[in-house]
Amino acid sequence: QVQLVESGGGLVQPGGSLRLSCAASGITFSMYAMEWYRQAPGKQRELVALISSGGITNYADSVKGRFTISRDDSKNTVYLQINSLKPEDTAVYYCHADPPYRFTMNAYWGQGTQVTVSS
Repeated sequence: QVQLVESGGGLVQPGGSLRLSCAASGITFSMYAMEWYRQAPGKQRELVALISSGGITNYADSVKGRFTISRDDSKNTVYLQINSLKPEDTAVYYCHADPPYRFTMNAYWGQGTQVTVSS
């Protein structure tokens, strides 16, 4: 059974930091690109950061310089370090496992972790 379990969300003041984690099980983690999405109330889910199986990273323009994605294949875990948080970062953050062979392998979602930025 595949599981992606996010943690690390919470309530934080503007300017603060959080580190989100997503622990995967049931997949060959190192083969997957890992992505973080977020969905704010009333808005579509958006991709904010991704890291390839080889460690190449890419970010949405809205988070560049503030978010850092990383992975530890020995722990089957992907992280999202979020600094200089803004109220507009408030959303549910989801991790997504993106397979290398999309026609023969499934993609998977975590259940999400809430990040609320408020004073």
